[in-house]
Formats: sequence, structure tokens, C-alpha cells
Amino acid sequence: MSDVAALKLLVEKHTALKKEIGKIIIGQNKAVDHILLSILSGGHSLLIGVPGLAKTLIVNTIAQTLGLEFKRIQFTPDLMPSDILGSEILDETNHFKFIKGPIFSNIILADEINRTPPKTQAALLEAMQERSVTVAGHHHTLAKPFFVLATQNPIEQEGTYPLPEAQLDRFMFSINLDYPTFEEEVEVVKSTTNDIKVSVSPMLSTEEINEFQHLIRRIPVADNVIEYAVKLVSKTRPNSVNSPEIVNNFIDWGAGPRASQNLILAAKANAAVNGKYSPDIEDVQEVAYAILKHRIVKNYKAEAEGITEKQVIESLF
Repeated sequence: MSDVAALKLLVEKHTALKKEIGKIIIGQNKAVDHILLSILSGGHSLLIGVPGLAKTLIVNTIAQTLGLEFKRIQFTPDLMPSDILGSEILDETNHFKFIKGPIFSNIILADEINRTPPKTQAALLEAMQERSVTVAGHHHTLAKPFFVLATQNPIEQEGTYPLPEAQLDRFMFSINLDYPTFEEEVEVVKSTTNDIKVSVSPMLSTEEINEFQHLIRRIPVADNVIEYAVKLVSKTRPNSVNSPEIVNNFIDWGAGPRASQNLILAAKANAAVNGKYSPDIEDVQEVAYAILKHRIVKNYKAEAEGITEKQVIESLF
């Protein structure tokens, strides 16, 4: 199949996916779009929202529609790295045998990832970056595709461990889930308080997802779009050549090179699902907020004056 034909197939499959997900998930269109973009780009996503906004249900539904193996890990303060990665046990023949942990799956839902100490959070780092894990000196490669979709509760901060910057940087998207509109909430209540069981069908296979990921990487990008993305990221770094006054005043740390890479990959995916053969500056701007907001660190002055990440990022366009 030619790349042009594959791109048309991707648009059709993406439309069918959205329709299938919409059978169960009402609203949250932006969140679903960004999760699908991160999966097509081969990245991970962090979902931030208060309890009851269907974070777990969204991930579960998307895993079903993609036809992927899905495992959920509930993060707690006493969770150990071996509970995620697996461990070696002595079997009946007195030989060590490796028992795989839940990380050996296609989609991992890391539920309430900030509830566990950094030692256990760090167990995900190698898996997220290298798509492999090392246990007892042995290297184990994870299945492809592999995605970590983590959730975080922004309001209940007692007994939580904020994610280290190095780990936040591994997430391609940081996705905020908002309360539904009045009409959406009415629809949610109607659909969840009756006795009708709605099921979704797998719309893609593992092979198709892998092929689409390679297709997106093959999409050409004009030099001016790459330069725009890199300049956008460099503007977030205080006291640099390109940084504007708002960044110098309110930002302590800016985004690193991984942000530039993710901006271009996500812009390619955004262009592809909209049937475009190459991304433009609008595609970069479309994904910029979700990619940059968890990579910039505001200072106390910004907190005092109520300056949000969104205001800072949108002022850079």
C-alpha cells in the first residue's frame, strides 16, 4: 500500500475510532483526540482531572477500540517496583524463574501515579523511554506498541508525591480533563443509570497501529515548520536569545529538546488524522499547550499574580 493510500485509511480508521469511543465516552473530545495522537505518535500521556471525570473509563475504552492488551496498576504508597516490573522466584526445580509484572502489556493505565513514592515511579522510566525493563540484571524487551497512560488527581495533595521533572518530560502530552457541560452531564446520567449494556468493537490491530506509527514518522515536514517548533520551545527558556518578557518574568525553567521532537511528531499525527500530507504551523500550535505546559516551571511571582501556563504558552505563538 502506498503512503497516500495508507494516509486515507488512517483518516477513515480515526473517524471510526472516534465514533466507537463516543458510544461510551460522552464529551471530553479534546482529551480523546490527544490520547489518540499520542498513541499514533508512539508517546505517553498524563491525564489530570478530579475524580469522576471518567479518566479510567476513557483509557479502558480506547484500549478496547484499539484491540490492545490493557492492564491497570493502582498506585499506592506501599507499591514496590517489583509489583510493576515483575520479579524472579525460585521454582520447584530450584531454578530462578522470571514472573512478568503488569508492565508487560500494550497499554498501561498508571492510576493515580502521584500516590506512590519516587522509587516506584522511577520503575516506569526505563519502560517509557527504552521500551524495555531490567530485572535482576536481565534485559526484557516490551511488546510493541507500548503506551503508559497515567492519571493524576490535582486536588487531593495530602500523602502524594509530585512527579519528578525527568519523569514528567517522558510524557508526550499532559491532558487536562474538565467538567462536562450541562448537556453532556445530562447525557452521562441518562446513559449510566439505565440497564442497557453498551459494548465497543476493536477497530484496529496491533500490526496496523505499528504501521501507522511508521507512516507518521515518514510524513515530510517543511524546514520553516521545524524551525517554528524549535523557536517556540526556545522561547520558553528564560534569559535566552528568543525569550520574551513574560517568560523572563514568570518562568524559572523552560522546555528541553524533547519538547521540540514531540511538537513535530504530534503535529505530523494531527495533520495525518485530518487528511493533510504535511503539517503546518497551525498543527504545531494545536498541540503546543498539551506538550509544553508540564515542561515549564513557573516561579513564585507567576503564582502570586495568577499567571497560568496557558497564558504564557499562547503569548509565544
